[in-house]
Amino acid sequence: MSLYRKVVWYAKGLKEFTKQGYEAAAKSFSPSDLDVDVTGQSFMITGANSGLGKCAALDIAKRGGTVHMVCRNEERAEQAKQEIIAASGNQNVHVHILDMSQPRKVFAFAKEFQASGQQLNVLVNNAGCMIHERTLDADGLESNFATNTLGTHILTVGLIPLLSRQTGEKPRVITVSSGGMYVQKLDPKDLSFEHMRPFDGTMAYAQNKRQQVIMTEEYAKIYPNIQFSSMHPGWADTPAVQSAMPEFRAKMEGKLRTVEEGADTITWLAISKAALQQTSGAFFQDRKAVNTHLPLAWSKSSKEDRALLMKTLDELTKKFSS
Repeated sequence: MSLYRKVVWYAKGLKEFTKQGYEAAAKSFSPSDLDVDVTGQSFMITGANSGLGKCAALDIAKRGGTVHMVCRNEERAEQAKQEIIAASGNQNVHVHILDMSQPRKVFAFAKEFQASGQQLNVLVNNAGCMIHERTLDADGLESNFATNTLGTHILTVGLIPLLSRQTGEKPRVITVSSGGMYVQKLDPKDLSFEHMRPFDGTMAYAQNKRQQVIMTEEYAKIYPNIQFSSMHPGWADTPAVQSAMPEFRAKMEGKLRTVEEGADTITWLAISKAALQQTSGAFFQDRKAVNTHLPLAWSKSSKEDRALLMKTLDELTKKFSS
């Protein structure tokens, strides 16, 4: 990360990503946007047992939606499910156990969910990780990339046929990215961070989040019948931030958003009519499409690099589907 990007990103973050930034942006929100009854619609949310995912799941359940919680830990998922049911009064909340870092299992899950005959109107790719040591699985995939990028791609592509079959309102896919992506330029030639010296989990995560934004833009071109969006929740005080970035959390004490403030745009993108009027493939912050690059940061990627990313992801998907 260049010093320029770091300085500009931090200044932007203090102004826009904090609780103060949310409160300023919220002054222009239309309250009626979330006055929506989604009874009869089905939503899948990964990483839904805590933090942003759980908050979005509760928001949707309160409005009558059927919620499919895709989680890694069964005990925590079941507890979150019961809490959501109790708070919403909605019994249509279901748990699916899946580790998003295991591509073969992600592919199998998408295939099985399609075959189940269940409806799916909205997919929210929220699950993610920030691992600070470079670890590889048996297939040589680095853990952050396997979860944040490849798992997201396999699940999204695997569920597109099901999403495309829905009638009525345009189906949607929302990917929870991060403002950290602003400090990274796409590097499709080092997806498992072999050449990152020393390895930096925070920067690996930021690179994955840049990849997610580009994936979303590319999906929108390939699948025009689906509304694709990526978003930045701002700097929210989530369990993930507490565990993965304790020093940052301590430094930002009193400035972080609540989980509810961070999840607001996820819910808005998932259920509001206004979100469907936006350009598919856009990146959102506080219910507004925003630029995906800092000024003069030299972080834009070439068509060749974007194509290489998508080609590599498709090749890996094919590998793990056999």
